[in-house]
Amino acid sequence: MQKTKKSIAKRFKISGSGKLIRRSPGMRHLLRKKSRKQKRRLGQAKLVSETHTDSFRKSMPFGG
Repeated sequence: MQKTKKSIAKRFKISGSGKLIRRSPGMRHLLRKKSRKQKRRLGQAKLVSETHTDSFRKSMPFGG
């Protein structure tokens, strides 16, 4: 039985349509020097690129 890679399962979620969603890095500290626009965009979730999707899916066989 293949186990789920917990490090990947914690960082990525599968959307309702089956796409992988990730959070943007850079919102933990040093926020004063970043513009409002940059912080607003960093707060939104993003899709994982298609080149990485297959390998991440194999690491999450049970849906994360």
